[in-house]
Amino acid sequence: MNANLAFDFSVDKEKKAITVKREFDAALPLVWDAYTKKELLDQWWAPKPWKARTKSMDFREGGQWLYAMVGPEGEVHWSFANYQQIVNQQKFIGLDGFSDEHGNVNTSLPQSRWEVSFQAKGDKTLVTCHITYNKLEDLENIIKMGFKEGFTLALGNLDEVLATLK
Repeated sequence: MNANLAFDFSVDKEKKAITVKREFDAALPLVWDAYTKKELLDQWWAPKPWKARTKSMDFREGGQWLYAMVGPEGEVHWSFANYQQIVNQQKFIGLDGFSDEHGNVNTSLPQSRWEVSFQAKGDKTLVTCHITYNKLEDLENIIKMGFKEGFTLALGNLDEVLATLK
């Protein structure tokens, strides 16, 4: 990551929330596409050496992204994002969680609500991910699962993808 780009990862246990603010050295339309188009998401969403593999994506209010995180030994972990609200090139809100390959929710693992907002800052873009959980236990479990480390690595992957697209 470019040391001149903003990055903040904070946890608020009282509000059962994680907030990640990350600046990217790319214009807002390109960063928006990287978060909303499956062919770009598959290039960066998983922390290396894992890969993201989209099964289906319907980026619209009421639509769903169903994808797998595929590990280097062939492990497959399915997840989904159900889109609730989309304001083009400004923000989207969705429910996120673990599932099977058909999108059936795995209720034994944490689910969260993601609000992802985009702000142009000249030729850079600030993305803020505000992630909330229903229970403190879910927030703590996702942290124990390595969310901070994995998401930080994935955002680094996005830096690399954006550099090739500019």
